[in-house]
Amino acid sequence: MSNPQQLRYSKEHEWLSVAEDGVSTVGITEFAANALGDVVYAQLPEVGDTVTAGETCGELESTKSVSDLYAPVTGEVVEANQDVVDDPSLVNSAPFEGGWLFKVRVTNEPADLLSADEYTEFSGS
Repeated sequence: MSNPQQLRYSKEHEWLSVAEDGVSTVGITEFAANALGDVVYAQLPEVGDTVTAGETCGELESTKSVSDLYAPVTGEVVEANQDVVDDPSLVNSAPFEGGWLFKVRVTNEPADLLSADEYTEFSGS
């Protein structure tokens, strides 16, 4: 399993793309997707919602458990991935591509986000 170098990571196992025009994409890591098992339901934040770094903003339900989704940054949600709502298994099959969860206009980014190498060491993935 390799964590894309261009992304940043939270200790809650979310990834964050570099902001383009102030907007970043958020998803969960392959490590988290594998730990969850087969994702069968995704409740994502809605467009217009404000998310706060480190706080819950949705949940993912798998055949094993229900897991809270944490916002890695603070900002306003500008898009939720309807494809994941319709087919939650995308979180497992393509966590860094089609399985992204939402896009957020970032207003505050915590200083404790990890690089890919730091996340790999943290998660053992």
